[in-house]
Amino acid sequence: MTVMPATHEHSLPAISTLLDAIPAPAVLIDRDYRICAANQAYHQTFAPAGTLLQRKCYEVSHGYRVPCDQAGETCPLRQCLDSGQRQRLLHIHNTAKGREHVDVELSPIRDEEGEIRYFVEVMQPTHRHHDQATRMIGFSPAYNRMLELLSRAAPADISVLLLGESGSGKELAAQYLHQHSPRANNPFVTVECSGLTESLFESELFGHEKGAFTGATHRKTGLVEAARGGTLFLDEVGDIPLSMQVKLLRLIESGSYRPVGSVNQKQANFRLICATHRQLGQLVADGRFRQDLYYRISPFPVVLPALRERPQDIIPLARHLLQQLSRGQSLSLSPDACQWLQQQPFPGNIRELRNLLERATLLCDNGEISRQQLQLELGGFALRRQPPGDTAAPAEASDSTDIMPLEQVEARYLQQVAAGHQGDNASLARKLQISERTLYRKLKALKHD
Repeated sequence: MTVMPATHEHSLPAISTLLDAIPAPAVLIDRDYRICAANQAYHQTFAPAGTLLQRKCYEVSHGYRVPCDQAGETCPLRQCLDSGQRQRLLHIHNTAKGREHVDVELSPIRDEEGEIRYFVEVMQPTHRHHDQATRMIGFSPAYNRMLELLSRAAPADISVLLLGESGSGKELAAQYLHQHSPRANNPFVTVECSGLTESLFESELFGHEKGAFTGATHRKTGLVEAARGGTLFLDEVGDIPLSMQVKLLRLIESGSYRPVGSVNQKQANFRLICATHRQLGQLVADGRFRQDLYYRISPFPVVLPALRERPQDIIPLARHLLQQLSRGQSLSLSPDACQWLQQQPFPGNIRELRNLLERATLLCDNGEISRQQLQLELGGFALRRQPPGDTAAPAEASDSTDIMPLEQVEARYLQQVAAGHQGDNASLARKLQISERTLYRKLKALKHD
């Protein structure tokens, strides 16, 4: 550890000599952002071969010439001065390994008169596991907000509900929560909820005894038991039929279950993470998802941004995926390929981006993927682009063009706005600039279609 000599005005606090007892990178900073002391972990992370003392913290961490709050970011030191309280937030720092997300915790150090003189800053990298296949990538504001929520929830045992479009990385987010939790050394078990019948759901989740039903020739361990001490991840929880939701609710509320064909109760021990691409609030309103179950699984909801909401991440993501898909080859993206990728809406999100790159790696012969190798001409077989969240089936074309009858366009639009409107029919009629009687007639016609 290195410590800067104290000035004649103020001696350094005693904690400056104890920084090496902190396993994470840690520094002592004064009110002018100067680094006064740093432990060995901080040196190895930010300046393995350079000097740190008397340099500004924002210069070392970010490469800025001005404090974070003057560079468009939130500054924990400024927040700490304003509030007088400990501050914690997520930052992107320039480390010896490149740009990394760092969980920053800043604590004020006061003198005998109660004046804040110094700050102790401790930095925890958010990606502590180095499995490239399960690592999330992103530096955009939308991604950073999501990652900060995940980092806050991970150490706790609170149930987390991950909300996002298909292909937005919900399973990777669930694995992040597991890997950064106290349960990380125990199992991570995924339950694919889509398509499970009631009997299969019980058998998969709770297991069954030999002879419990026709074909049960041996005892089967359920996924709840397999997840003991670890994390149970219910993927697409919104697809669980109403008749089965009460069984899941009972498991969560009581913490116990009974295998199919058994008379003995077993105690469960898992952290619950759920994910869905569906609008659960609307399913609850429609009577297709239990309200009590919704509140049980959603004490800490996290929305995963769609790829179109984080365009700055498309190229870093693409390069990360290329490393996984290249099979030992050295592959890069040409400038025109990068430009084309950034212009795409990606309704299929990260999954669609991965598919594009996987095909391009098979077409590329010279080590550089071009725009032409990413584009796929399918003619009339191409997937029609629908607005996000529009699950209605595409209308049949009246001829060889994609023109939809005007009545059908109006009916679909009315169906969408009526489903999303929070007020009564009178307020909806005013917004649509039609009479309430006309709205009633049109809604009645929709129900009979």
